[in-house]
Amino acid sequence: MQIRGGPTATATATAMAVALLGGLAVAPASQAEPKTPAVAYTPDGKLIYPKDYRSWIYLSSGMDMSYSDAPGAADHHMFDNVFVNREAYEAYQKTGTWPDKTIFVLEARMGQGRGSINKKGVYQADAMGREAHVKDTARFKSGWAFFPLNSDAPAPALAQTSQCNVCHEQHGAVDTTFVQFYPTLLPRAQEMRTLSAAYLADEEKDKATSR
Repeated sequence: MQIRGGPTATATATAMAVALLGGLAVAPASQAEPKTPAVAYTPDGKLIYPKDYRSWIYLSSGMDMSYSDAPGAADHHMFDNVFVNREAYEAYQKTGTWPDKTIFVLEARMGQGRGSINKKGVYQADAMGREAHVKDTARFKSGWAFFPLNSDAPAPALAQTSQCNVCHEQHGAVDTTFVQFYPTLLPRAQEMRTLSAAYLADEEKDKATSR
């Protein structure tokens, strides 16, 4: 059975359809939760654990890395995975340096050799620790701070004189960060000429030692 209506009925039906479609289009936006910023603090200045860091941009992994010639005491392999928030990554691609509110998360994972069907080589296993490196020029004297993320609880910043801060300030390739270990980012810094004087001096020293 086909329902027929005159001009008034048709206009009313059309108006209702438009209103319904408009309501459907608006509803998801009004119900969407506000996006949590990558860098967020508690009222007393502790960094709120960024639970979604593994959905950020993955930069690189190192295995058994050490910045000292002293023999290590560990009897196992360790991987370091580095992630950075997407907004900072996109800004870096345009400028060759890091914007305010950049946050890196370094995730340390145990290296495991035998397991399942693996017979050779080493793969990543359980997480052993995490650390955040945050750029916040209004909050920190050097512009950057480190936060040990030993749990999901908010974490206080390390002192500005911490070994982490000093090492990064003395050797970081770009804005106190170790871009020299991120193969997808180093070429951009070279192109934009944003490599630090300290890093370039380290490179020259390394070349002289290798000759």
